[in-house]
Amino acid sequence: MNLRLGVNVDHVATLRQARGGHEPEPVTAALLAQGAGAHGITVHLRGDRRHIQERDLRVLKEVLAVPLNVECAATPEALEAVVPVKPTWVTLVPESREELTTQGGLDAIFLQGMLKPVVRELRSAGIRVSLFVDPVLDQVKMAAKLEADAVELNTGTYSELPMDADATLELGRLRDAARLASRLGLRVLAGHGLSPQNVGPVGAIPEIEELNIGHSLIGRAVFVGLERAIQEMLQAMGEFRA
Repeated sequence: MNLRLGVNVDHVATLRQARGGHEPEPVTAALLAQGAGAHGITVHLRGDRRHIQERDLRVLKEVLAVPLNVECAATPEALEAVVPVKPTWVTLVPESREELTTQGGLDAIFLQGMLKPVVRELRSAGIRVSLFVDPVLDQVKMAAKLEADAVELNTGTYSELPMDADATLELGRLRDAARLASRLGLRVLAGHGLSPQNVGPVGAIPEIEELNIGHSLIGRAVFVGLERAIQEMLQAMGEFRA
């Protein structure tokens, strides 16, 4: 199975919103990423609209030839904005106004009562549903019970390890969660904090189909351009893939 790359362009929108104008245009970044080999585009429509706006969703859906994945909280307000756009995927994530970025995975066990009708509504609209969860076996089991289409395994703890640290434990957790998800019929994605320096061992996990990566790509693109940054990431992703 070839490993796919989903490029998150949120931080292009963050820069735009800092000035309140129209540039830089995240849709242009998404099209450049698509042309450079990205297999999908990911954006997070946050409740506070700190970067991606509803207009961005509509335009991205119109112009992209690759799948659009919209991350959002499992709230009525988010669904009202996202469902009419009909993205290929919706990834349900935890969300707090105080956080700088997503902190930890969704607690699907604790929130199962709220998540069940949301998953049902999205799937009824023809939208595939992924749950962003920590690599915890019980969370994966709950995602399957809720009839999600996929899980995106949170690689944040792994990615925050020092470069010289022993990553055996965290990689083992990711590997076990991916294996269980696949056995339960879930598609397996992963992401959060990945970079060319640490992505290889995660990409080597055979059950993982796609990695969603944003911050390190956009940061690298500031210096070398988005096309080269994506090509470097694709090369790093493939180094350990059998």
